Amino acid sequence: MELAVQCYRFTEGFPKSEAYGLTAQIRRAAASIAANIAEGHGRENTGSFIQFLRIAQGSLKELETHLIIAERVELLATQPFQSLSKQCDEIGRMIRALIRSLQEKT
Repeated sequence: MELAVQCYRFTEGFPKSEAYGLTAQIRRAAASIAANIAEGHGRENTGSFIQFLRIAQGSLKELETHLIIAERVELLATQPFQSLSKQCDEIGRMIRALIRSLQEKT
């Protein structure tokens, strides 16, 4: 959830013309990561949880793509981009490790 909060904060400075463009896409993808993890966990079924973790991985990759675009078109400065990218990498590793762990138990 902290990644989503950071994405909201960094996109506050985006131009109004991006409200329905990259701003919305970044925010939606970032919020989707945590939401899918929570929804999968709430299903109380390991197979469903793994499925939702994979959906969260997809949202994470979507977010990373939007962040790269935002940096390339100079909506997002290098420092915030690097910070968010680092968080994405860490979350990606955690999700992959959790999936492996759950698969080993089944």
